[in-house]
Amino acid sequence: MKADGTSERILRLLGLLQRRPSWTADELTRELGVTARSVRRDVQRLRNLGYPVQARAGVGGGYRLGAGTRLPPLLLDDQEAIATAVSLRMASVGTVAGASEAAVRALAKLDQVMPPRLRSEVRAVHDATATLVGPGVEVDAELLVTIARACRDHVRVHFSYLRPDGRRSQRSVEPVQMVTTGRRWYLMAWDAERDDWRTFRLDRMSEVSSSTLRFSPRPHPDPATYVQRSVSGSPYRHLARVRLHAPAERVRERVPPQVGRVEDQNDGWCVLEVGGDDLDWLALHIAALGFEAEILQPDGLREAVAGLARRLATMAGPGQSR
Repeated sequence: MKADGTSERILRLLGLLQRRPSWTADELTRELGVTARSVRRDVQRLRNLGYPVQARAGVGGGYRLGAGTRLPPLLLDDQEAIATAVSLRMASVGTVAGASEAAVRALAKLDQVMPPRLRSEVRAVHDATATLVGPGVEVDAELLVTIARACRDHVRVHFSYLRPDGRRSQRSVEPVQMVTTGRRWYLMAWDAERDDWRTFRLDRMSEVSSSTLRFSPRPHPDPATYVQRSVSGSPYRHLARVRLHAPAERVRERVPPQVGRVEDQNDGWCVLEVGGDDLDWLALHIAALGFEAEILQPDGLREAVAGLARRLATMAGPGQSR
């Protein structure tokens, strides 16, 4: 298209169609300051360019931008362009297999067409940010799509699951929602054979397929809370509950959600629930938080804390100058 008034108007029309689900013909003529005939011509030009603009006839009829068979270029305002570029940079070090390379390619395309002033702002954010890449486990993007569709369409999912003990089992579940901790992806689902809610790590799934068997969603606990409780407590030999004299938000700043769950007591105290295989390790890390604490359970943790206190007292005692 030439960079004339018609081209600018078509770009404005595309921006309007991307801004909200639907527009009436009268609304578009007022926004663009043209006749209804011009709007129809511009809509046809967008269709010729590959944009799936759908029309609704009759009184109150209008236009909407539908889903097409290919992704056409998007119009982004300044804030959207910066947010997209920064998100792509974050995705380039993510845990979705193949997404890093795809994010880099998309970022390169976006960087090529961004105005210099926006490119400069995005690079400033990137240069001022360091990313600590943890030992996250990559998950296949196609697996995410398969499960996401099953959650949306309420159809059962079948897969082979690698259990923590190294054995595999065949599972058939009613998926509810995926939850990510930043390091790993989990699925909360109703296990048909075990007749109960379960949490599954996506990186332990294989041979995943969705069925045509639909199910009616049943009442369920909050997925994020359920998964957090599962991953922070159930895999460990010991589950500790400790009252801490600190606001819940301060404790959450120091304890990631995949490590422990924090309950606000609304009295200046909160309860930390955290799992571990070694009571001495739990005692050390709870003490390292630096808050006044009261152990609720298990009793063995009190003994571990007492032992830690004795060892620390010995370390701080006489003979340190030798």
